[in-house]
Amino acid sequence: MKKGHANLDVLPDGFIAACNECGSVSSERQYAHINERHTCEHCLLNSRKLQSGLENDQYELFVESLAEALDLRERETGLHSKRVATHTLLLAAHHYEKVSDLKEVYWGSLLHDIGKIGVPDAVLLKPSQLSEDEWRIMREHPHNGFLILQKLPILSMAAEIVLCHEERFDGSGYPVGLKGEQIPLAARLFAVIDTLDAMTSDRPYRKALPFDTAKAEILRLAGIQFDPVAVETFLREEDALRDMAAMEFPRGKSDSV
Repeated sequence: MKKGHANLDVLPDGFIAACNECGSVSSERQYAHINERHTCEHCLLNSRKLQSGLENDQYELFVESLAEALDLRERETGLHSKRVATHTLLLAAHHYEKVSDLKEVYWGSLLHDIGKIGVPDAVLLKPSQLSEDEWRIMREHPHNGFLILQKLPILSMAAEIVLCHEERFDGSGYPVGLKGEQIPLAARLFAVIDTLDAMTSDRPYRKALPFDTAKAEILRLAGIQFDPVAVETFLREEDALRDMAAMEFPRGKSDSV
């Protein structure tokens, strides 16, 4: 047994095994059996990020921690922001060659909802349908997030992702109603991954949907909500994305999310 790994004889109910990579045994992490190894969500995402050439430098770890704080406020499931950022990165690697560009894609995807820091809890966490006035407040979050990031010239692409992540390929999105290739490519890639994650994660009002159900919906909306090029890239990474969708919390955890 590697140093630091948990004693497998005292695993809590609901665990098959500790993570083979870091030894974690936590009800707050998702786990899956991938490539004959029991892996936690944190280690899987970290390995995929490193494969894209990014490093765990202090600035990156700070941004990841900030994204976790935003997820905590919005009561998102697991490492939501890191999941969508890492898997947007998988798609982006098919279209961008520079590591500096991939880093901006990652950071912009991590901080896509940073503008929600200005949305009141009564609106952000409202369990029922929002009123028109409440939707008006909610629709301000991409622009507010853009205003935060645009002050940093090195994050110009990341700021564009934050501004445009709610736009739709047919022009029916917000905040501007951009259409087609008017929407930055990275934001078009992110939109597919964000929808996949939303559909395959547990929500207070429903259980996670099967990957194939989410895939069928994404294919149906190609050319409407999603860029067909982004959907094609999604299909090229289907196996890796299925691995992520297969991750689960230990028994009892997801019921309380």
